[in-house]
Amino acid sequence: MSTQNKGLEIPTPWRIKRYYFYAIITIISLVLPWITVDGNHFFLLSFDKLKLHLAFIQFDMQELYLMPFLLMIMFLGIFGMTVMGGRVFCGWVCPQTVFRVIYRDLIETKILGLRKRIKNKQQEPDMSKTENKVKKVIAILLWTVLALVAAADFLWYFVPPEDFIAYIANPMEHTTLLTFLFGVAVFLIYDVIFLKENFCVYVCPYSRIQSVLYDDHTVMALYNPHRGGDIYNEDHTKQFTKQKELQAFEPSAECTTCESCVTVCPTHIDIRKGLQLECINCLECVDACTTVMGKLGKESLVTWSSDYEIIDQKGKTRYFRPKIVAYIVLLVGISIILGMMGSTKEHMLLNINKENRLYSVQKMPDGTVKVDNAYEFLLQNTQNEKLEYFFEVIPPKGMEGKIIISKPNAPFMAVPGIKKKKIVVLSTNAMLVDDERKDTVIPITIKAYALGHEDKIVVLRHSTFTFPRADIIKAAK
Repeated sequence: MSTQNKGLEIPTPWRIKRYYFYAIITIISLVLPWITVDGNHFFLLSFDKLKLHLAFIQFDMQELYLMPFLLMIMFLGIFGMTVMGGRVFCGWVCPQTVFRVIYRDLIETKILGLRKRIKNKQQEPDMSKTENKVKKVIAILLWTVLALVAAADFLWYFVPPEDFIAYIANPMEHTTLLTFLFGVAVFLIYDVIFLKENFCVYVCPYSRIQSVLYDDHTVMALYNPHRGGDIYNEDHTKQFTKQKELQAFEPSAECTTCESCVTVCPTHIDIRKGLQLECINCLECVDACTTVMGKLGKESLVTWSSDYEIIDQKGKTRYFRPKIVAYIVLLVGISIILGMMGSTKEHMLLNINKENRLYSVQKMPDGTVKVDNAYEFLLQNTQNEKLEYFFEVIPPKGMEGKIIISKPNAPFMAVPGIKKKKIVVLSTNAMLVDDERKDTVIPITIKAYALGHEDKIVVLRHSTFTFPRADIIKAAK
């Protein structure tokens, strides 16, 4: 038996590999919001409590300067992924594609049998039959349940699950949350059941961006016209519909014109036409051609490769080229900056504002003159438990112990997440500066800390202490 008839061993279809990958990312997205470390989530942008949780570290909304770095990492990652692998994000990661596969391949085809075969995505179910109408209603109901779960999962990254469940138990008090929940669910129902892949083709802006990012070495699903023959002319007009027509003009053409690569395409394109914006790199056409050509003992005519290797035939695809290396360097650099900024997080927030009155001067019973400076401290406990706080003054060298805190005179309690205002008075009985001409501004450092956690929950803030002119001191005596 010739090699032509032996058939080749067909590898595991890309479609099956995608299903496994979809299952993994779905499980991660559903489970991750429930995982906490010391009460902190992996990622949570809580507008309710004005908190940002990142990598199980809690940040206050005043520390949202980290968000631009997260957005840069996300966009650079997607752009770099596109430069290397085309719209691989669309076919392998995008929730739109995952949801469509769940609805079309799992619910409509496998569970209900509304569609006859997964490999035929062009033929819509015959809705004139009563049986199919019933199945369609069941499919919509099943997806509605899943859409509500997906909407809830999305909201869990903004409202933690433990709060979400409590809020849903009192719906009339949390109508905004319910509006978002049902709004997202309704969008997913319309998008997945009625809009379908038209979202990818007409709505999603990513398909327009990709053409700018592609280069000759970008990997994508490509038909090999050198082996298969030119099915379309330069004007993208179809020339041949049958194998005998094709081989009459190109005797060596291997394409069987079975159009398996066409019927399996979720975005309804013909990969043999060349690069098209609608292609989402799901590689279903690669699987289809691999199966058909494999039975003939030949390699697939549609492969995951680059123009440089398949169309231009100039050599092997270069994966790690300067453009890709630049993306990697940028991503690593931004990640390092984000890590460094995140690691310097302060475990409490403290703002110090000096009162408009520079100082007050008072003669004491022992004959000394007391100078007071008043401040407004705005402190926030960013931990998950009540803590006691207090302050210390660190004056310049040579003035140690001469400036003290006269108010408050005892530690105070601060509950998590609530800003606490304290009037703080710093005092001195010493003649810090003997200057007849002007008041003296003395730089000081305020140390704020939580009792029992002095080694961790502590911040330092720079401020000033204003000491009056010598003649004011003498006049007060």
